[in-house]
Amino acid sequence: MKFLCYNLGDPNAPIDPPSPEMYQRMGEFMAEATKAGVLLATGGVTPLSDAIKVRYADGEFTVLDGPFAEAKELVGGWALLECRDKAEVVEWTRRFLAIAGPGESTIRPVVGG
Repeated sequence: MKFLCYNLGDPNAPIDPPSPEMYQRMGEFMAEATKAGVLLATGGVTPLSDAIKVRYADGEFTVLDGPFAEAKELVGGWALLECRDKAEVVEWTRRFLAIAGPGESTIRPVVGG
């Protein structure tokens, strides 16, 4: 089963750059997850100032450019994992957060694909 995992952060809180040790630990973790066949893809996203929203209502499309003042959470990065079940994806996510540091990851099963 595939799961989309994404990390949330506060768009108003400064983010310290990762230390060389964290880069090394994260690289080792990602290599292990890839070798295990769990990690399928990862990525990050640009700041909210680069965001675009497309809305559809009443037969009309509206395109809005960021930044968006109402944003309370920011998706900072994502990973697509293939795991046997919820317990396995939770364990991989716990290991990720133990390296990445304080924060929150949301896990959502992927339908199709």
